[in-house]
Amino acid sequence: MKMSQPTSTEAENFDVIIVGAGISGINCAYRLQTELPHVKFAVLESRDRIGGTWDLHQFPGIRCDSDIHSLGFAWHRWAFDYPIASGSQILEYLADAISTHHLGQYIRFRHKVLSANWSTADQDWSIVAIDHNEKQKRFRARWMILGTGYYDYDMAPRADIPGLDNFTGKIIHPQFWPQGFDYDNKKIALVGSGATAISLLPVLAKRAAQVTMLQRSPTYITAMPNTAWLHDYVPRAVANVWRRIYSIFSLYFFVLLCQYVPSYVREALRKRTTGLLPKGIDHDTHFSPHYNPWEQRLCLDPDAAFFKALHRPNVHLITSEIDTVTSNGVHMRDGQSVDADILITATGFRMVMGGKIDIKVDDQPISWGKRYVWNGAMLDGVPNMMFMFGYTNHAWTLGADDTAIVLTRLWKLMERNAVKSAVPRIPEKAATGTQRLLQLSSTYIAEADDRMPVYGMEGNWRPRIRPPIDYFHARWGNYTSGLEFAS
Repeated sequence: MKMSQPTSTEAENFDVIIVGAGISGINCAYRLQTELPHVKFAVLESRDRIGGTWDLHQFPGIRCDSDIHSLGFAWHRWAFDYPIASGSQILEYLADAISTHHLGQYIRFRHKVLSANWSTADQDWSIVAIDHNEKQKRFRARWMILGTGYYDYDMAPRADIPGLDNFTGKIIHPQFWPQGFDYDNKKIALVGSGATAISLLPVLAKRAAQVTMLQRSPTYITAMPNTAWLHDYVPRAVANVWRRIYSIFSLYFFVLLCQYVPSYVREALRKRTTGLLPKGIDHDTHFSPHYNPWEQRLCLDPDAAFFKALHRPNVHLITSEIDTVTSNGVHMRDGQSVDADILITATGFRMVMGGKIDIKVDDQPISWGKRYVWNGAMLDGVPNMMFMFGYTNHAWTLGADDTAIVLTRLWKLMERNAVKSAVPRIPEKAATGTQRLLQLSSTYIAEADDRMPVYGMEGNWRPRIRPPIDYFHARWGNYTSGLEFAS
């Protein structure tokens, strides 16, 4: 391992340090630039490109699983004609947003933040990062904003697949897809049933000799047309505004339907899905999950690409548990065997909060696990730090933008009152119980429970799970309850 050079003696001073130049960090930079133009800030990005998740994931078929009109920024409209975008199109969109709004001046690439320590005496953060020359650099800032998401960029979860070490072919986790990897005329076993697998299968099937999707249990999948027609009749600016409003509210109400009348939604999805299946694939065997819609994330299938791929002669679907992996394939518990040259483990991601930064308050380590969350944005007992977190039942960007709005409102209040720090302190009534940060039952989310912070039971400590209402709360609601200020 290459050792970093000694830390520079002089610290560079900022009002705000944003960590991460993905969607969350870019959005926060825009909010600071426009609403607090006098504030000095920088964006520290560990990679050499923007995009975060969308730059990290390079597997075939990578795309968003949310309508781009809500995943995109409120302040920079989507220029394409379709609502579900590929990873490359999202990166193009982010680059255009940065260029149009002159945000590139704030971004420092290949600056990986290693540690951050809050000093109560100095009322600021001391931040240590390592730059592209492997030299440690020091920064001081009144606020630290984490736009680091919740994926472990360095490590994928170890797939719980019996006999995986027996396989002599190529094993790939989609998070680390080899650049230029040739799978032409290969036999592929695709393990998984979530959004990644559903995105991969139609693309792989076009070039592979055979693709067999192996799912332990079914997932809800809904096909939707990836087209836009409104802009043919009204100006694009009007169409974009309408699409954003429609996207936000329609999905919100759909999630409410899933919560209150799940049997109705389940039946509606069954009817829609059955009509798209080829003969020989039974709906109840392969597409009837044991859980209700939106207890795990519901997957989108733009233009029914996944369902169309199931009609191809080189595509197969098996719903059963894996008995063992052999040297050249997979044997299932129901007796079926699958030959494979390539094994893809699309079984989820390893979750980690805060980008693995060593965070301390007055030299005391801060643990994320089971710590209460204030307003979906701050941690109990941690001053002047916000983390950007989106929705599991809607577009990520909506939640991240709510946090950025709260930040700007809070900064203005503190500035008017000559206040230097704000720290959340949970009251007894709000701490009578806990609620999960990610309220889904997916295996990889459940595995991370002990590492994740939690919501409380009332006030600004309750879960942030209602996008339209949360926006109004962030923009005009109470943003000081639960905070302790110091000057």
